[in-house]
Amino acid sequence: MGSVLRLFAVVAVVTFALSACSKKEEAKTEGMPSPHEGVAPKKKESVVVVPDSVKGKWKAVKIAVTDKTANKETVYTVNIGSSLTVPDSGLTIAVDAFLPHFTMDGTTLTSQSNEPKNPAAQIRILEGNKEQFKGWLFSLYPTTHSFSHPKYGFTLVDFIPAS
Repeated sequence: MGSVLRLFAVVAVVTFALSACSKKEEAKTEGMPSPHEGVAPKKKESVVVVPDSVKGKWKAVKIAVTDKTANKETVYTVNIGSSLTVPDSGLTIAVDAFLPHFTMDGTTLTSQSNEPKNPAAQIRILEGNKEQFKGWLFSLYPTTHSFSHPKYGFTLVDFIPAS
């Protein structure tokens, strides 16, 4: 019984000592600003690198625009580097880049080859003059990072070689 009492006393002393140490640490940092307080973390901007083996090899992409209310899909061909106004919608689709074998290495977005193994188009969708979306449409993964518009859906359905 005496050894159980001694063990209990040792545990109580250690517990008290540890809790007192953490309270001192809290007291030291109280009132000191956090190094991150009031500073928004900087988001590293992604960089699109179109390799020489891909540059000029692709002319356009085909984007299906689905009118959700009419349940109607129309496929539009948009040249890479240009834009298209979707009739009767107030929307413009701009195609900034096409990567046939999309890959990401840190903040660098590029293509591993000119083979269409993971085709992706970097697009912007504008409503009037206001940019509503800037991102990627993936042919193999149409719902990944897709733009959610109340009336329209957008899908990369095909890509056209330059020659």
